[in-house]
Amino acid sequence: MDTKVTLSFDQAVIAKAKAYAEANNISLSRLVEFMLSKVIDQGYRSLDELPVSDWVHQVAEGEATYVRKNAAQRNLKKDYLDSRRKR
Repeated sequence: MDTKVTLSFDQAVIAKAKAYAEANNISLSRLVEFMLSKVIDQGYRSLDELPVSDWVHQVAEGEATYVRKNAAQRNLKKDYLDSRRKR
């Protein structure tokens, strides 16, 4: 049975979270529920034990940048390296 909870967040955080949830075809409520269930299920005793703790600290200190390569780029590189080995 679902229970309603009232939470307060920064308006900018909510806007970004709603956009993220929508892009992933999930409601904001289910997204928050999912994240909380992950924290609870792992039995973390403190926030410092969360696996995102180090990442959060990095972001707090400055902008963290992630570069993701799509599959086509990875395959292109593999194809190139394979062609060089055959010579």
